[in-house]
Amino acid sequence: MPQLKAPNLLNYPKYWAECYGTAPFLPMSRAEMDELGWDSCDIIIICGDAYIDHPSFGMAIIGRLLEAQGYRVGLICQPDWTKKEDFEVLGQPNLFFGISAGNMDSMINRYTADKRMRHDDSYTPGGEGGKRPDRAVIVYSQKCREVYPDVPIVIGGIESSLRRIAQYDYWSDEIRRSVLIDSAADILLYGNAERALIEVALGFSRMRTVNDMQNIRGTVVVKSTTPEGWVEVDSTRIDWPANIDSIPNPYDYKEAATCDKKQQADVESVPIRIIPQPLSGKADFDRDKSFIRLPSFEKVTADAVLYAHASRVLHQESNPHNARVLVQKHGQHEIWVNPPPIPLTTEELDSVFAYPYQRVPHPSYKDAKIPAFEMIRFSINIMRGCFGGCTFCSITEHEGRIIQSRSEESVLQEIEDIRDKVPGFTGVISDLGGPTANMYHLNCKDPDIQSSCRRLSCVYPGICENLITDHKPTTNLYRKARKIKGIKRILVASGLRYDLAIRDPEYVRELVQHHVGGYLKIAPEHTEKKTLSKMMKPEIDSYYEFKKMFEKFSKEVDKKQYLIPYFIAAHPGSDSEDMINLALWLKKNDFKLDQVQTFYPSPMSLATAMYHSRHNPLKKVKYKGERVETARSIDERRVQKSILRYHDESNWGNLAEIFKKMGRGDLIGDGKNALIGEVKQTKTFKTKHRQSTKKQRF
Repeated sequence: MPQLKAPNLLNYPKYWAECYGTAPFLPMSRAEMDELGWDSCDIIIICGDAYIDHPSFGMAIIGRLLEAQGYRVGLICQPDWTKKEDFEVLGQPNLFFGISAGNMDSMINRYTADKRMRHDDSYTPGGEGGKRPDRAVIVYSQKCREVYPDVPIVIGGIESSLRRIAQYDYWSDEIRRSVLIDSAADILLYGNAERALIEVALGFSRMRTVNDMQNIRGTVVVKSTTPEGWVEVDSTRIDWPANIDSIPNPYDYKEAATCDKKQQADVESVPIRIIPQPLSGKADFDRDKSFIRLPSFEKVTADAVLYAHASRVLHQESNPHNARVLVQKHGQHEIWVNPPPIPLTTEELDSVFAYPYQRVPHPSYKDAKIPAFEMIRFSINIMRGCFGGCTFCSITEHEGRIIQSRSEESVLQEIEDIRDKVPGFTGVISDLGGPTANMYHLNCKDPDIQSSCRRLSCVYPGICENLITDHKPTTNLYRKARKIKGIKRILVASGLRYDLAIRDPEYVRELVQHHVGGYLKIAPEHTEKKTLSKMMKPEIDSYYEFKKMFEKFSKEVDKKQYLIPYFIAAHPGSDSEDMINLALWLKKNDFKLDQVQTFYPSPMSLATAMYHSRHNPLKKVKYKGERVETARSIDERRVQKSILRYHDESNWGNLAEIFKKMGRGDLIGDGKNALIGEVKQTKTFKTKHRQSTKKQRF
């Protein structure tokens, strides 16, 4: 199967307002618009983050991208959603509103994994909490619709990406509709949406309607009818009979259903060929004009097993080169999820990072510190995407599994820009990485194989034989970056895929000897095979192999350096026995974890499907298939977390009671396998919110 091509990002026609040139900062007020000579904005972006003109922040990339296409772009950042005036500050846009919750999902930004409200926000000046609403995309969209009812609304960003179909919502413990429906927006963009956004903007600038832009890759739209000539692959059930050919007329046609014969005659029915999913591999039809019908919102709400099945289908249709349209009914509405965007080429990605970013927050924030900016101000993103496929991670659902890498020249130029332009730079690049540290320019060795592949991970259960694992591009980049005048140190702080790194000892040596600042954080996540299989993470043997290399190469340069492993508590499939085994491993290796990450069921991830359904979407889902038990109540989740923090004596009373109930008294006292000491009395867990008995509403 050949790889699909897309129009070059650099070749789209420019809008007439290109004559206004480049703004120092995209305007956030009428006064700034006046200084630029603008009477209006063509596009207004509303965002839940503060405006930082830096390529690590979505609103800056999208704003500068549209500006480069010739549009006058204004920003309304962190508006007070209770005030109509905050949405009128820049007037009415000529083309559309673009709405994003920001760099994070607003619910994850606002609440901890225990559903406790956070009182700070890293994307807000001064770190102040409460500056964005819960479910920000919905709230902002509805407010825009109230203020300017006739202006089109385009939603995007990670909150929209992860909620593009019916999704389990951890905070309300229910299935929610596609955010496109709840927000009453016109178009949803998912993933890295540069090309789709340009096509949408071009369409609106040419007076096209939403109905004229129904088939743009990387978009989700609502359709009232199925286009003529399309074939439906029916995946709305999982209990097809064994002899599926015996189904009466599996190629039947849909007709408009109505009780009124006259009304039926007035409705133009479009014949649709329907093929049961189990037969779709053998049936003869045009796959470019076919769609997969997912179980409806109503069905996945009523049946958790069908939810897991829908999740499996969605993830199998994630390769942009072979993915088909997905359709999901929501009441009277049909959500059409067009195939994912074609990844940007290196040349296109370089152009995105070459826009005239100021690399600092907007001047209106004055001297206020924005924690997220302070963290990344001296860091550089060298690539996008991740082919790891970890089930608990949202990167692949948003950025995809195909790696998009910048050129050496582009990255080295950005280092020089930081050196020359960013206030306070001391010569240290804090991170040279991305979603992962070591997938730069790694891809499938055969484009045709990549185009036909439907694997959920290139590195699980083992590293694919077709995957390029040579880290030379990354190693060479490190060496050239270190030679830049004025650069004292370049650190690598992004997540390292160590099972991949051990395939290239030269890379590990380069990393360990030159780019580790004493500590290197890595993420085994667990030690037990049963749980690791639900995470799609490698077994712990890979960690030992990497640790051996790390220590060897550190010793060669006489450096005392340490690995800091990360682990997850309460992940689907992990029971108390698994957590005890992990705790014993930590004790054996003398690790005392101060911070433990508790599994956070983010929308649309495979692990969240396991959490909600108790079924495994990594395999064909069956009603009597593999069960995946998981800690669901706050108390159960806190127990698993406390086991990993066995060294904290304040937990000993609770743990002693738990261990005794499990018949594991050997874990108490001074024995070889003891995790905690003897305690005189025990206490039980207390929580302010008991999700097991009282359903919270968000």
